[in-house]
Amino acid sequence: MKNNWRQKLHLEPEKGWLNDPNGLSFFNGEYHVYFQYCPDSAYGKGGKCWGHWAGKDLTHWRFDGALLRPDFPDDRSGVYSGCGFVKDELLHLFYTGNVKEEGDHDYITSGRGANVITVTTPDGVTMSEKRTLLRNSDYPDYCSCHVRDPKVWEEDGRYKMILGARTLEDKGCVLFYESDDLDSWRFERAESIPDFGYMWECPDIIMLDGHRFLSLSPQGVPREEYCFQNVYSAGYLKYLDGGLGGYEEWDCGFDFYAPQSFTAPDGRVLLIGWMGIGDIPYTNPTAELGWQHCLTIPRELTLRPDGGILQRPMRELDGMEGAPVSLNDGEKLETELPFRFTSLSQAERSRLGIEGILEMTYECGVFTLRFTDEKAGGGRDVRKAKLGSFTGIEIIADTSSLEIFLNGGEKVMSTRFYPAGTAVTLTAEGIAGSICPLEGMEVLSDG
Repeated sequence: MKNNWRQKLHLEPEKGWLNDPNGLSFFNGEYHVYFQYCPDSAYGKGGKCWGHWAGKDLTHWRFDGALLRPDFPDDRSGVYSGCGFVKDELLHLFYTGNVKEEGDHDYITSGRGANVITVTTPDGVTMSEKRTLLRNSDYPDYCSCHVRDPKVWEEDGRYKMILGARTLEDKGCVLFYESDDLDSWRFERAESIPDFGYMWECPDIIMLDGHRFLSLSPQGVPREEYCFQNVYSAGYLKYLDGGLGGYEEWDCGFDFYAPQSFTAPDGRVLLIGWMGIGDIPYTNPTAELGWQHCLTIPRELTLRPDGGILQRPMRELDGMEGAPVSLNDGEKLETELPFRFTSLSQAERSRLGIEGILEMTYECGVFTLRFTDEKAGGGRDVRKAKLGSFTGIEIIADTSSLEIFLNGGEKVMSTRFYPAGTAVTLTAEGIAGSICPLEGMEVLSDG
């Protein structure tokens, strides 16, 4: 059967363009997932809006269409990324209102307004009037016009906000603000590390078991063989006694950017990313069918023994599994999409393939994801991740995407792929595991 690449496990638009997840929260008995949305263009053209999904769990969703549109003087060029914060029986949404002035501007040092705007909603759908909280004049004078993506939280009895920024010297940094009432904000401090990109986007503060992390999406970091392999990166820095520690990427695959965290009602810290990147050299053939991009499956974050972060696919997938089928070393097996492949094989060398499409190999401390069919990869080629050892792999395979969790979530690699049909053949060498079919989510549309 021919594959139309509509996915069953990942949130994606029925039409148009999707990018950054926004406003992630649990409020009023529902999960709320807003996202950057161009409903009229699969290529991201036209006014940038916020679309919205909501659901009482993470497997049943309702789509409500575009709820925030660029219809206000301070967001007339686009409703850009931001966050959700629950307080006083309201969901407070904060976002960047983009304004591009006419004239001879570079839109870096002049011609762009980057406004922090807020609205409130009692139900996630009905929005209050928009109010502007911060403008360019409220940012440090060393900042360019690129200041965006507010994330708000409460700490020590005060409200905190972090923003991503680009300085006039083309250095990435984050800006911290503080408030007593969510309305009046005062600048607190800036943080950066030397020589690490020209812009820091989508900042987030994540707390795990008393440890503090700064998540960010830096632009302008030079490519290396085993990291920064994509045009833009996304990762985190751990706060240490002496400041910020080393940077670690969230995902070493082809398609991951602009993640945001939130807390589930059971206390889990969940992370969702955009399963895509801007300015990519490869393509997604769904754009020709009227839509492009998706969000990752929610990932549960926990602390690694070495102080880093483990990522695991949400446990709700366990209840969607069918009966497992074994795939032994040296065998091949045809299976329908979507599925989960799990292996706890420890090996010095192994190869797992999706026949005629791609192969995943581990050898000499390096895990490699390589497309063997350029068409199925849309121009994607090779991505690598360094591992001290290989202790297992878990793959969540949807109709047109793969999320690959290595060593229990020590490393993750995500990619879109575009098989000709709805069934693929797995091949195994030096590795064995089991394949479980996965039921799809339910997504209803009111938008």
